[in-house]
Amino acid sequence: MTKKNADEFDSIVKDIINNQDFCELDNELHHGISRYGHSLRVAKGVYQMTKKLHLNYVEATRAALLHDFYFSYQLEENGEFKNLLEHQSVAYLNASKYYQLSALQKNMIESHMFPLCRVFPKYKESFCLTAVDKVVALYEQNRYKMGMKLGVYLLFIFNMLTLQK
Repeated sequence: MTKKNADEFDSIVKDIINNQDFCELDNELHHGISRYGHSLRVAKGVYQMTKKLHLNYVEATRAALLHDFYFSYQLEENGEFKNLLEHQSVAYLNASKYYQLSALQKNMIESHMFPLCRVFPKYKESFCLTAVDKVVALYEQNRYKMGMKLGVYLLFIFNMLTLQK
């Protein structure tokens, strides 16, 4: 991202990344990193994609940053699969407590898990968020979770070899 685009991105999301409750997402684990880090990575991808496609990149970037604005305790009673289907509505409710969200942003947040969720993406920006979120999630899963699993396996093998001596 160019310096000019990075500055523009920062100005678009400044109030969100300075929100104390949103910053608490840095303590929430998500795909092997923090939910804050994941959301920031997704927002940067959506910013770049929607800007290149001449879409509403300002609203899209803000919605992308807010797409996973929920806390694990809010979904404690659900199973992991049910969380996949319901966290979007919790994220939208949390985001709407702090920000006036447009119909576009609401649809983006509520449909970002399509086709696993019941809300259909109505806008091009919604499809962009869905696509970027999936790509980023796969990247994070492979980079962080696979690395952790490999580390555990290597540690196990090391321990087995040293125990046999």
